[in-house]
Amino acid sequence: MGCGSCSTNGIPKGCKSNGSCGVKGCEKHTVFDWLSDMELPGHLAPFEYVEVRFKNGRKEYYKNPSQIRLYMGDVVAVEGNPGHDIGAVSLTGELVRLQMNKRKLRPESPDVRKLYRKANQRDIDIWQTARDREHETMVRSREIVKELNLNMKLSDVEYQGDNAKATFYYIADERVDFRELIKILASEFKIRVEMRQIGTRQEAGKIGGIGSCGRELCCSTWLTDFRSVNTAAARYQQLSLNPTKLAGQCGKLKCCLNYELDTYLDALKNFPDTNKNLETKAGKAYFQKMDIFKELLWYALPDQGNEWVAVKLEDVKHIMALNEKGEKPESLIDFNANKPSEESVAYENVVGQDELTRFDQKGRGDNRRRKGRKRPAKGRNNPNAQGNGPKPEAKANPQAKAQSPRNTKEGGSPNKSGGTNRNRNNRNRRRKNSNPGNNDAPKS
Repeated sequence: MGCGSCSTNGIPKGCKSNGSCGVKGCEKHTVFDWLSDMELPGHLAPFEYVEVRFKNGRKEYYKNPSQIRLYMGDVVAVEGNPGHDIGAVSLTGELVRLQMNKRKLRPESPDVRKLYRKANQRDIDIWQTARDREHETMVRSREIVKELNLNMKLSDVEYQGDNAKATFYYIADERVDFRELIKILASEFKIRVEMRQIGTRQEAGKIGGIGSCGRELCCSTWLTDFRSVNTAAARYQQLSLNPTKLAGQCGKLKCCLNYELDTYLDALKNFPDTNKNLETKAGKAYFQKMDIFKELLWYALPDQGNEWVAVKLEDVKHIMALNEKGEKPESLIDFNANKPSEESVAYENVVGQDELTRFDQKGRGDNRRRKGRKRPAKGRNNPNAQGNGPKPEAKANPQAKAQSPRNTKEGGSPNKSGGTNRNRNNRNRRRKNSNPGNNDAPKS
């Protein structure tokens, strides 16, 4: 498209739709032309009116007497009041006829002006210069309003395409005498001044933003007609009357409260009057709240500690029918919809084979703790260690232990504690040398 947000010199960058967005446009209040691929019958001429979009989604309808072939996104020069204005074509063809009928605008109305031509480079340069002045003009205008002590708020400034006129949008709760303001603005900026009052919802649509739902504001994307919203819409939908949650960016009630209101009103037709109390032998039950889609109603029992009991819709109708006949049920707790149901056990876990931990190695942690313990050192420094004192077998027959292949270097596999065995052999040799009488002992 030829808009300034995604293209330069008329060449699209992002969408690359070449002037006709198929799904989503680059500006506010875009319309999908679902009749663009359909051909008109041979005896019908194309509709000669087009829809042109200006700043902040403002749209006007213009007559195309020269039958210029136009596409969505073309920048055109149209008739202004006075002078001329620059805008972008947003819709052509038979959908323009439907949009004009929706706004109750007749083609022969004097409000429908003419479309001059496609804008040339000089027109676009002047238009861009005028758009660059808008922010500076708005800041200076707010300073002037503050100096004059006027009870109004300037929300936006829009320059005409020929840079000769500017429209100032303002919000005010009461009538404002801004004749002196117009004189100062006209002499300050050397332009024609037009003041236009708007509401807070129109201001939110012009500024835009993100709603509490996480999406862009409806009034700045697709919503064009603002219907009145009251607190009854919140009551019908069982919403808490919290102003911070029900109010939108404009400070008014959210427009989306009306979206599902008809669905709730249709569902409420099947519900009884909530002002009627349920009478039981245990006492009266008073209505507290309801869940429309689950068809549950909550009643409080003052005689039983204000306990809330959820009752199904059909049970409430049954109790009310009994009360009309003069009968009362025993207690409302018997109709409790949230009563836990006793589920029958389909099987019993006898051997524990359905446990997820049956494959775990039990006692594995104890073995790790045992391995982590330090063993007492063996040697001369530890008097409690094994092998420090003489053993009875060594005293009785020291040669038998010395000749055992388990304690020799040359025997089978050596002992893991090789240093300890060598110490034992040395001690046995010293004992043998110190006791020569043992040499005469018979060998076993």
